[in-house]
Order: sequence, then C-alpha cells, then structure tokens
Amino acid sequence: MPLPPLNALRAFESAARNGGYVAAARELGVTPAAISQQVRHLEAHLGRRLFQRHNNRITLTDAGQAIFADTARVFADLIRIDAQAREGRSPARLVISCLPSLADGWLMPRLAIAEGAARIDLRIESDPVAFARDSIDLRLCYGAGLYPDLVQVPLFRDAVLPMAAPGLAARWPEVPDSALIHTDWGPGFASHPAWRDWFAAHLPDRAPPIRGTGHRIGGSFLALRLAAGGQGVVLGQRALAAPMLARGELVALSPLALPLGHEYVAVHSPARARNPDLQRMLELLATPG
Repeated sequence: MPLPPLNALRAFESAARNGGYVAAARELGVTPAAISQQVRHLEAHLGRRLFQRHNNRITLTDAGQAIFADTARVFADLIRIDAQAREGRSPARLVISCLPSLADGWLMPRLAIAEGAARIDLRIESDPVAFARDSIDLRLCYGAGLYPDLVQVPLFRDAVLPMAAPGLAARWPEVPDSALIHTDWGPGFASHPAWRDWFAAHLPDRAPPIRGTGHRIGGSFLALRLAAGGQGVVLGQRALAAPMLARGELVALSPLALPLGHEYVAVHSPARARNPDLQRMLELLATPG
C-alpha cells in the first residue's frame, strides 16, 4: 500500500500546530531549514500549497486546513498506540486536561459521584495544550478563543461575590483593605472582575482598595481555601466554592455578583465526537450540581 511521505507529514503537522517552522524544529529536534524542506516535499507530493508564507510567519491555506485536522488525529492515534504498547494499559482510558482551579473546585466533586464512567487520565495544566502531541481527548478551560478549530461545548459561566469564613461574616462590609483576598489570574486573563469592580458596582460609596494591600493568591481555588481558613474576605467564584458553601466552611456575604467575562468550555477534536466515553463524560459535566 503506497503511503505519503511520513516524515514530511510529521513536519507539516508540527509546524501547523506550533504556528511556525522554528517551534516545529525545536519540537522535532531538527533545523528550521529541514522543516521547510519537508513541507516543500509534501506540497510537491500533494500538488497543493499548504502554507502561506509572510516573512517569518506562516498560515495554513485552505488545502492545509483541510488535511491538518486529519493529520493531527492520525498522529494522536499513533502516539496513543505507542503508549498503550509500552505501558500495557487498556485503551479504554479518557485523557482529560483541566485548568488547576477548575479541577479542584468543580471537576473533582463531579468525578467523585460518577457511576459507570470510563477510567480517566486527568492532567492538571494551564493553556495552551497540544491535543495531538499529548493525546488529549477533552480539555476543560476558560473561554473558547484558544482552540477555534476544535469542537467547543459550553459548560457554565461563573460569577464572583464576597465570601468569608463564618467568623468574619459579622464584620462585613466594614473590613479593612488588608483583609481582602485578591486572586492573581496571571497575565493571560484580563476579563476577570476584581474587588475594585465589585465595589464600583455594588458599594459605590466605598473607596476602591489601596493597591498592594491584602493577600494576593495565584489561583482562584487557593484563594477560596485561604478565605475558608479565616484569613480574609475573597471575591470568590460561586461554582468553584459550591462545596465549601454547602459545608458551611464559607458563607456568601452578599447575593450581589459579577459574571466572569467568558464561559468555561469543554473542547475536543471533531475526530473524537463519536467517542462514547467522551460523550458520557460531557453528559456528566453538563449535570447541574
């Protein structure tokens, strides 16, 4: 059976996924010139131009887009077959990649009550992730913008409101700025509301917090845990805090909330759409609770 040039396909898939020859060369351990040569070889074999070249930048042509998804799926399947052969594990394992705070506060309570679900390989990591390279079946993330070519299933849109341990509830809203817990979302997130936004919307007579005061925590679930320990008042995410609120570890200090800028979404490749284990997992994640 005649096969296309596999090394050229591998170079093309890596360049398309990584957005350039330099990143693909780094991933595959060759030079950018070698990647470029392999891509030209594949273009000659197919009789199609796969990339538009703009100085040091490349973008997929229509022909390139048409074969990239299938090429990525094939390499993902090869990686999975190799891993199964090396590790001797059953193929019935769903690889789920999830944001850290979303995993701790929202996903784990759902997995704990799941019945009859497939065995999973849960990976806690930040965006972006490489679906094909890392054999990821399902990614749970914030916002749909990072993976525009994949299937995106909305999960929920969270909102933030003041929360604290019961012992601090009586002091609200007369708490000093030093008692506020700020969540540091990191440079990749610009749409999350902060304390200054909540005060402006719901307590406009209060001066905005003085910059640099209070606790600053790198992670929304960690910020909730600090608040549950009585260390301050957090502008916490309602969905992530639901188990703590139900157990009485945290109390909502106001019903007034601000929605986050984007929804949380589940993302998967079109090739995985008919995977029954993935579909059962999506049904589980869509269940209110």
